[in-house]
Amino acid sequence: MPVIKLMAMSLRKNSFNKKLIENAERILTDENTIQRIQVLQFNDFIIPIYNGDLETQEGIPEGVRSLGNEIQTADALIFSTPEYNGGIPAPFKNAIDWVSRLSPMPWAGKKLLLLGASPGGLGAVRGLAHSRIPLEALGVFVYPEMFGLAHANVAFDEQAKLKDVPTEERLKKLLNKFLKYVG
Repeated sequence: MPVIKLMAMSLRKNSFNKKLIENAERILTDENTIQRIQVLQFNDFIIPIYNGDLETQEGIPEGVRSLGNEIQTADALIFSTPEYNGGIPAPFKNAIDWVSRLSPMPWAGKKLLLLGASPGGLGAVRGLAHSRIPLEALGVFVYPEMFGLAHANVAFDEQAKLKDVPTEERLKKLLNKFLKYVG
């Protein structure tokens, strides 16, 4: 039974991306009983800003090792990321860089679906496009289709569920396509 790990690459408590991951988890749990679904919290991995001197003097931080282990033990990953100023958020990029320092390198060969939520009109798609670059450089098989949720500040109800049925159906369709890809 494949293990699918989901995580919002946001540190903010009430992040739109955390709400989007909650919706993805609910859809996957409702639709697929043959998958093992696990939601990770990015805040649980304490990761300092990458510094080669720190790595040389103190080694790989425990938060990086823990995150690397979670990635290594997943059959597939689903990440939802915010977009900061049209690009990849610094904490996410920092985590990618630190985890790439582990041996064996956990990113290589992983299958990943990227989601994103933003209060803006583009739904984090520029940040998603930027996120692909370092991940693919490390050998991650980033699924070609991505999901961007525009106007995320008004997209969820009081229970953090997507309000718009066609948007939820679009997410459900993409998640099911990704599961078929994962095998």
